[in-house]
Amino acid sequence: MAQSMLQFIHVDRKTPTKRGAKRRKEDFSEIYADYKPAKAKEQASRCSQCGVPFCQQGCPLSNNIPDWLLLAANGRLEEAYHASSATNNMPEICGRICPQDRLCEGACVIEQSGHGTVTIGAVEKHITDTAWEEGWVVPIKPPRERAQSVGIIGAGPAGLTAAEELRRKGYQVTVYDRYDRGGGLLVYGIPGFKLEKDVVARRLAHLEEGGVIFKYNAEIAAKTGTGKTSFADLRANHDTVLIATGVYKARPLKIPALEGAGSVEALAFLTASNRKGLGDAVPEFDTGEISAEGKRVVVIGGGDTAMDCVRTAVRQGAKSVTCLYRRDKENMPGSAREVQNAEEEGVVFEWLAAPEAVVRTKTGALKSVKAARMKLGPPDASGRKRPDPTGETFDVKADMVICALGFDPEDLPKLWGQSGLVVNRWGAVQIDFRTMETRLPGVFAAGDIVRGGSLVVWAIKDARDAADAMHAHMKKAAKTAQVAAE
Repeated sequence: MAQSMLQFIHVDRKTPTKRGAKRRKEDFSEIYADYKPAKAKEQASRCSQCGVPFCQQGCPLSNNIPDWLLLAANGRLEEAYHASSATNNMPEICGRICPQDRLCEGACVIEQSGHGTVTIGAVEKHITDTAWEEGWVVPIKPPRERAQSVGIIGAGPAGLTAAEELRRKGYQVTVYDRYDRGGGLLVYGIPGFKLEKDVVARRLAHLEEGGVIFKYNAEIAAKTGTGKTSFADLRANHDTVLIATGVYKARPLKIPALEGAGSVEALAFLTASNRKGLGDAVPEFDTGEISAEGKRVVVIGGGDTAMDCVRTAVRQGAKSVTCLYRRDKENMPGSAREVQNAEEEGVVFEWLAAPEAVVRTKTGALKSVKAARMKLGPPDASGRKRPDPTGETFDVKADMVICALGFDPEDLPKLWGQSGLVVNRWGAVQIDFRTMETRLPGVFAAGDIVRGGSLVVWAIKDARDAADAMHAHMKKAAKTAQVAAE
């Protein structure tokens, strides 16, 4: 079997076919085709089967990447799927949206040797999509049902992962979410050209079929009322609770004249676009208030959310799209692959440019963004070179400004009336990382609400750890209750 591997010497790296920029700008469909089976097999065979697999070390989930590449290279896709899904609850989603260039593929040994990385993400996507098509993804069937129940707040990646893990162990799982459908940022934040929504819907249906209960439009609050459930009641109704709300509060940009017509927060812009694609009524989009069509759009930020915004604006028919980022291309936090895609689609990047003010007409209409030219100094606390102003400024014409500077947690202790729920200075929920438990007994937390805005793969990792800790907690409680009863 090993003879089918180490083909990187003879076989060049080949990604799945990518639609041309001109055509893909016309819709929100995913831009990459799937591998044909023979091509997936061939690309998997390029793996060098390292004794110390750096790709696995580069993955937050420690996925058994060499194992399922070996199986895929030998046409054993069902086994490859089981190896892949053993450590990852959403391999078809990670295969699409993980920044592999910064994680597994970036650590690939043959990439370091100059042969080009194995296309790990694309093979992972191929394996799992095939598994869905062939019926290898079977409904959850716990070995036995347990009387204990779990309440999960948030139907995003962390909440869905924990729900699956705990349901597999036989617990009664209910997921509460404030929105009208599950998926969180997978549905409302990430555009369809990176992740089509039926992929997420399929995963949600799988969980429902396995017995997970979803309660949508469920607002958790300090007091129970119309459409609201108090956090205290939630705790009383379940043996354990997981906080997996994510972070949704936009990080503010404090520059003159930003507030007003034409200024939009990134998540509001992306949510409106995704809702429109899902067929929802979005009045502010239809009126043009939050649509980029025909406008000169300026996006401020350099992360993946900023890339989602610029590429969405292009597809909405913006007249022009410019991205301002205060550092250079090499020091930006977003995926290099997404930057390349955006450049191909006509986005103009102004590197080393920091916004200083928004310029408006006498009537309050947006006119332009005044930006300062920057230069890079010594590294700051983030390890990246600090941007310092050069004294030079310039203007970028704009009809719409989208701020994409990241997200902060909401004030959960205040919202839920829980002073005992301790948060750190950034507002993220504090936990004991050995147990994933908060300061409130039986209440756990995972994902972005703990670590701040991060990657889906990290949310999955945290949720798997939290599910194991919740299982241990409930097993101990059940044993204690049994002893007391005897």
